[in-house]
Amino acid sequence: MNKIEIAQNPNTSPESLKTLATDEYYGVRCSVAYNPNTSSETLQTLATDKDNDVRCCVAQNPNTPVEVLQSLATDKDTDVRCCVAENPNTSPEVLQSLATDEYYFVRYWVARNPKTPVETLQTLATDENSHVRWYVGRHSNATELIRRLVLMTDSKQAQ
Repeated sequence: MNKIEIAQNPNTSPESLKTLATDEYYGVRCSVAYNPNTSSETLQTLATDKDNDVRCCVAQNPNTPVEVLQSLATDKDTDVRCCVAENPNTSPEVLQSLATDEYYFVRYWVARNPKTPVETLQTLATDENSHVRWYVGRHSNATELIRRLVLMTDSKQAQ
């Protein structure tokens, strides 16, 4: 097995993954960051990696600690923030913050996150981007009021 295969293997020990997390090749570090067996400590270290793909993999890992997701939510890279918005373990407070991100694609992933709370959906219901509003209107947590807000905003945008 090569290093990437070892890093991707869910049976690889956390200790071995910690060692692989320092590999010079970003593909190995990405595989470690995405592995469900990677320790919180190693994920926290990889969250500061110089490569944005590695930070994205950390943000996508379902075992990434909430504090690490909170830190990555302010990452300079849009893709990293999208990955945080997509993670179902991202806290409601972080999702609310990301709902006002300047890049619509981050807001789009907030609207698609199954854990996005009603208050955040209400914020996004009048978003300038139609794709964001589309997902808000179809979200399982959307209330009738939120759906009406989306429809009203869509009507105003069409005029």
